[in-house]
Amino acid sequence: MIELPDDFPVVERRAVRLVVRDDAGRVLLFHTRDPDHPRLGTWWELPGGGADPGETYLDTALRELREETGIVAGPDQVGAPTWRRRASFIHRQLRHLQDEVVVTVRLAGPGPDVDGTERLDYEVEDYFGFRWWPVEEIDTGRGRFYPGRLPELLTAFLAGDEIDEPFELWS
Repeated sequence: MIELPDDFPVVERRAVRLVVRDDAGRVLLFHTRDPDHPRLGTWWELPGGGADPGETYLDTALRELREETGIVAGPDQVGAPTWRRRASFIHRQLRHLQDEVVVTVRLAGPGPDVDGTERLDYEVEDYFGFRWWPVEEIDTGRGRFYPGRLPELLTAFLAGDEIDEPFELWS
């Protein structure tokens, strides 16, 4: 049994995170903060979010990609959910406990600018920047990331390894 801090009401959900790669192999990360919890500082995170009722991981991946970035991709650009993880973090006034899968999304051209016009209100506040990162720079682990073990696991994931990550209490 996972022991969670007794700090906020818990919401459980399924979620999908996206390793979006452009034709140069760079990975899209959002520079993020939680205005309700400034003590957390800032971090870089993979795009993605919770699955709506009845959605498959593929449905969620394509919807979240469009909503958070403005990028429209087809199902053939999304890889298999070969990285599985369970994580908990605080966001606003809730503690999220989520079962996540991580998938790749391969773009045909260079990484475009992000269009956040379809973002939810809290995403507009939370995401204050983005960057297309060379994998090697993520691997060095300078800075804070979500998932927390992204620098450690990204190269193996991109090489096709199946990853069943143990529980992460991120915040």
